Amino acid sequence: MRLLRVIPCLLLRGTGLVKTVRFKDPSYVGDPRNAVKIFNEKEVDELLLLDIGATAAAAEPNFGLISEVASECFMPFGYGGGIRRLVQAERILKLGAEKICINTAAVEQPRLIAQAAQRLGTQSIVASIDVKSGPRGEYEVLVRNGAKSTGLDPVAHAQRMEEAGAGEILLNAIDRDGTMTGYDLELVRRVSGAVRVPVVACGGAGSVADLAAAVTRGGAAAAAAGSLFVFHGRHRAVLISFPERSALEAAWQGECA
Repeated sequence: MRLLRVIPCLLLRGTGLVKTVRFKDPSYVGDPRNAVKIFNEKEVDELLLLDIGATAAAAEPNFGLISEVASECFMPFGYGGGIRRLVQAERILKLGAEKICINTAAVEQPRLIAQAAQRLGTQSIVASIDVKSGPRGEYEVLVRNGAKSTGLDPVAHAQRMEEAGAGEILLNAIDRDGTMTGYDLELVRRVSGAVRVPVVACGGAGSVADLAAAVTRGGAAAAAAGSLFVFHGRHRAVLISFPERSALEAAWQGECA
């Protein structure tokens, strides 16, 4: 039986972990090394680490921190943030990351995806797409951590990324980020139905049931989440956690029934 693929998505700002709401108001939630240790203990299958400040600051990826995370991390992890050159992508993989996530540069330097895929292999390249919804139900791709409009349609952009060689799409709904109100399943359906590569839904998960719905009703290949794994209770107390495998299996079976 197919299993539900679930990925904690951790946001970096500087050397600390933060969590945003609709890409704004980042609040500190801990040290990335400690979080990785906890996820190791929870036997998480995969991890995403995204530096949300690197591109805005025109900073390079934090190679030292990536190396430290790789030395602590028992599971495969992907890294994104500040990647603008092929040599940076190569270095990140050599440090121990399994995948690189490219967002802003995929729009501003479209050849980078193709170059990276050719040199490093499509399985290592994730095209990260941040999407904002409009008042009439339209969708638009935003870059630079949601600060810059592009005029691009996410479906067409995802198709271009696939054609360029991206082996996976990370699809993040800006309006759902940190709200824990559920994924934008319409957005997920549109993009996942238009490409052949796996789509990872992100933005809005508030329950284990939401994770399963992203796959069964949205058509995603996997579900990523942040707040669900770093906050606890209605007061959003910081608590790094991950659902028991039995809870994930129950949610998956419930959605598939």
